[in-house]
Amino acid sequence: MGGIFVNDRAVSLLDYYDLEVIRTWKGRGAILCESDKGLFILKEYNGPMNKVHFQAALLNHIKEAGFTLSETILKTKEDELVVYDQDRIPYIVKSYFEGKECNNRELDECIQAVQMLAKLHNCADLSTWEGLSSQPVFHIEKEYDKHNRELKKVRRFLRTKSQKTPFELYLAKHYDYFFDIALQTAEEMRYYIDNEKNSDREEFPIVCHGDYQYHNIIQTSEGMALVNFEKCIRDDTVRDLYLFMRKLLEKNNWSQKIGDTLLNAYDNERTLSEEDYMKLYYRFAYPEKFWKIVNFYYNSGKAWIPNRNMEKLEKLLAQEKERLEFLEMIFRK
Repeated sequence: MGGIFVNDRAVSLLDYYDLEVIRTWKGRGAILCESDKGLFILKEYNGPMNKVHFQAALLNHIKEAGFTLSETILKTKEDELVVYDQDRIPYIVKSYFEGKECNNRELDECIQAVQMLAKLHNCADLSTWEGLSSQPVFHIEKEYDKHNRELKKVRRFLRTKSQKTPFELYLAKHYDYFFDIALQTAEEMRYYIDNEKNSDREEFPIVCHGDYQYHNIIQTSEGMALVNFEKCIRDDTVRDLYLFMRKLLEKNNWSQKIGDTLLNAYDNERTLSEEDYMKLYYRFAYPEKFWKIVNFYYNSGKAWIPNRNMEKLEKLLAQEKERLEFLEMIFRK
């Protein structure tokens, strides 16, 4: 293994693979490797072992179905997906793409990203694969119920706290508004799902990427590529679309034009049904950003509250009118 430039004991793990290493270098908490078979990345694996096998099978499946610009988990010479260092820390090696992250300030790139997402979902149907049953199904209504229990606990904590910081006073002042929306949205969503026609709650044969954000979308010389499938999950496909759109819309003051453009871009590649629109509506209606602010506040040291918390809450309130108008115009047509 000549030509190695990184003095890191983890580099020796590359010996387990059928690669002729040309050079290695560090990047983003991992080790990048140029080899005779292309570029790869060696990184720690923190998930359950059955998940890495599921992830590898999903990646192989979507490539065979025509989604070629996605990463692959490389197997060792002994046909293993995971290797361990001397401290029994697990690592995986994945193919790596040269390029730049998707620019979420450029609408054209965001449109391409949404089109790629639709193509991914078209290729990610694992309904005939027996291994699908090994992965649990995610239920968004249960997640929102959990969030609401947490919000209720923090509200009780705030009400009983005698001396409040300026942030806590501001949070307490606006708490009930968002808490009521959270309760109402969760209740309406559960009612809709329980009464949804033609719904099999244990299916979700199309697997989501699970973390569809701009930093996992790479612009390469061959086109857009998709990486970091570690959070792939059995959930409704609107999960990926919602996550990508919400972050973009928050940066653009809930622009109805951008929302409409992205939904149409996805729909042109993979038709969005009436049920898809309803499920998207409930995800956008739930005040997830408020829950995140509250959750971060409650689970971090309360002796010192970063100014960033106040800025995020103020921005959330400033955008609330536009968010409600977005929901009304886009989903209540």
